[in-house]
This record gives sequence, structure tokens and C-alpha cells, in this order.
Amino acid sequence: QVQLVESGGGLVQAGGSLRLSCAASGRTFSSVHMGWFRQAPGKEREFVAAVSWDGGTSLFSDSVKGRFTISRDNAKDTVYVYLQMNSLKPEDTADYYCAAGTFPWVGVPRLADFGSWGQGTQVTVSS
Repeated sequence: QVQLVESGGGLVQAGGSLRLSCAASGRTFSSVHMGWFRQAPGKEREFVAAVSWDGGTSLFSDSVKGRFTISRDNAKDTVYVYLQMNSLKPEDTADYYCAAGTFPWVGVPRLADFGSWGQGTQVTVSS
């Protein structure tokens, strides 16, 4: 059974930091690209960051570039993906979702490129 479980969300003041974690298990995620998306109330789900299957390449949305980093640990049975979020802003408030997909690593990944999703973790940044 494929499982992606996010953790690490919470309430933080503007300028603060949070580290989100995602544990992916149930298939061979070590060969799968991983990403983070977010969805704010009343808005569409949007791309935040992605990391290639080997951790060698990462992409970020313009809104988080320079503030967020993404990394992964391809352990034996579970792949861990981390999103380090620094200098958080109120506009970063959203539910954050971990996702997995196999697709050609060309440009910014689309929502449809990811076939497996977690349930999300809430991030609230107060001003």
C-alpha cells in the first residue's frame, strides 16, 4: 500500500522557520521524483518545490526560491523528503502536500505529473 505521510506543520511567526517531512513507503520511491505543493484557502493547489529521484536536482517556485530548500533520503524501505522553510511570510500559509511521480525532468513539474499524494500538513504563518 502506497503511503505518503507529511509532518512538521504548525503555527509560526513571520520570519520564522519550519521543516516539513514526508515519509513515502509502499513502493520503490527511491527511483521516483518527489515534490511539495501547497493550497491556500480558496486557491488552487500550486507547485512549491521538487527534487529528482537521486536528489541531484531541485526546482522551486519563484515565490519560495532562496527561502526554501528541499532534500531527500532514499532509505531502504522508506524515502524521506524534507522541505526546509525559512523566512516564512504570511502568504506562505497553506496546507502543504507531499507528492511522488515519474516523469521526464524537464521544466517545472505539473500537478498531473504526480500520481501519489499525502494528506497534507497545515502551515500557518502569523504576521
